[in-house]
Amino acid sequence: MPKATIDNHPVEVPAGTTILQAAESVGIAIPTLCHYPGLSAQTSCFVCMVKVNGSPRMLPSCATMVGEGMVIESETAEVKGFRRAALELLLAEHTGDCFAPCQAVCPAHMDIPTMMRHINSGDLHEAVVTVKRAIPLPATLGRICPELCEKGCRRSSRDEAVSICSLKRYVGDKDLNSEHPYLPECAVATGKRVAIVGTGPAGLTAAWFLLQHGHAVELFDSNPLAGGALRYSIDEQRLPRATLDAEINLVRLLGAKFHMSTSIADKAALAKLQNEFDAVLLAVGPVSKEFAAALGLPMAGKGLKVDKETLRTPLENVFGAGSALIPAHYAIRAVADGQTAADSIHALLSGQKLVPETAPFAAKLGRLAGAEAEAFFQGVPSTPRQAPKGNPAGTPTLADDVALAESLRCAHCDCGKLGGCKLRQVAIAYNANPAKHKGARREFGRVDTHPLLTYEPGKCILCGICVQLAAKNDEPLGLSFTGRGFGVKVSPPLGADISQSLQKCAVEVCQACPTGALTLKEFGACSPAVNDSYVTLQLPQLRN
Repeated sequence: MPKATIDNHPVEVPAGTTILQAAESVGIAIPTLCHYPGLSAQTSCFVCMVKVNGSPRMLPSCATMVGEGMVIESETAEVKGFRRAALELLLAEHTGDCFAPCQAVCPAHMDIPTMMRHINSGDLHEAVVTVKRAIPLPATLGRICPELCEKGCRRSSRDEAVSICSLKRYVGDKDLNSEHPYLPECAVATGKRVAIVGTGPAGLTAAWFLLQHGHAVELFDSNPLAGGALRYSIDEQRLPRATLDAEINLVRLLGAKFHMSTSIADKAALAKLQNEFDAVLLAVGPVSKEFAAALGLPMAGKGLKVDKETLRTPLENVFGAGSALIPAHYAIRAVADGQTAADSIHALLSGQKLVPETAPFAAKLGRLAGAEAEAFFQGVPSTPRQAPKGNPAGTPTLADDVALAESLRCAHCDCGKLGGCKLRQVAIAYNANPAKHKGARREFGRVDTHPLLTYEPGKCILCGICVQLAAKNDEPLGLSFTGRGFGVKVSPPLGADISQSLQKCAVEVCQACPTGALTLKEFGACSPAVNDSYVTLQLPQLRN
């Protein structure tokens, strides 16, 4: 049996073992995109390349056999740089969005397409669960939000944007009027206590998420009633106080304690909180110089000076959220601040490193016009928008049939395999830049004639896995590589339809596809839950 070393790890493996297999045997994860167990190596993606015996030429670990005395390098800066370059070339041609444009521009990053799907199916419980993973006050925000998400809606360039805010309000109102409004499960109590000064959208949001982490939360406010700018700066006709109170009460039912008419306005009061609590969040909105000075904190513009990524102030274990000069109707930005503050405080209380928040990795399709736009919106109802823009005061909540019709206008721009896309996972691990090479993407196209799956050729990386699986399963027609040069693509032979080509193994090829090129129409059926930390957990040595 040949002996070798991989990243200084000695290995002894049977003859005919590939470097990829040998690396796996000693716990070294080499990324692959075109490799699939039981199929012959394609060596097309160049992501699994390694360096052997100091040679300047890189070799594919999926197809190179271990030889006696080999010295294999898998984790050097040079090898990582080569893999990153290969990924960026693949991403340059990639034709699709990781996240729908509406979700990408929402400051709270609410999963809007999934909310739409649950409304489509009539599952309003799951719809509110989806919304409240990002926004704990949907009935409130659905009335006052400035509709930033709708400005990003791809349909807005075609006719009118989907009424996202009205549907968010619809879901929130349905939940509040249900027998048992939704409350998320909270982790086992950690014994840690957090004080939040301010009961506006930032403070309420931070409390909502910190409670779910198992931390005890107490909120302090100088006003007699909770809500901050939501209560004291917005007309009641636009935001009924009964709605606001009902959503605040859910934060209370989740476990938050409220101390109203309690001012925290000087160093002594703040120091008392620091002594009694493990962390303090100042969610006080715009402040005066006098107020900041009284707390012993510097200012930045009209708010307290904080680290923009972690929202940490110069004071130990004190954070600040929602402290920029934000008009009350931009409460969604304060909600996003509350999310970030909760994440940072939880990291601190859990003994984790405070990692600056970064935008999630995302390939972007960009604007579509002409034939591409027609292909994209094929099959999407052409019905007009069902709700007025801006949620004018007094506008009623959407009726059930109107909400359903409006949700069906969504084109679902998000990727059908976001959580299971290996291209995205490995690109995150290697910090690949999806915009490194611009202007080279393929034309958008979608084949939707198969009863089980959707095929988007622009997302295909020509790995050949589906071609081999179709042959292995004795598909009568199968798939093949067609065309020449840069025009090569995977398609049914002889101009056949994909429903004829994949009659036996449609589910298997969707699950094996390393990108979102082949996805099951039952959305998410071949994708694990989305989590950008997935790559860190699976490939820990890659993020150096």
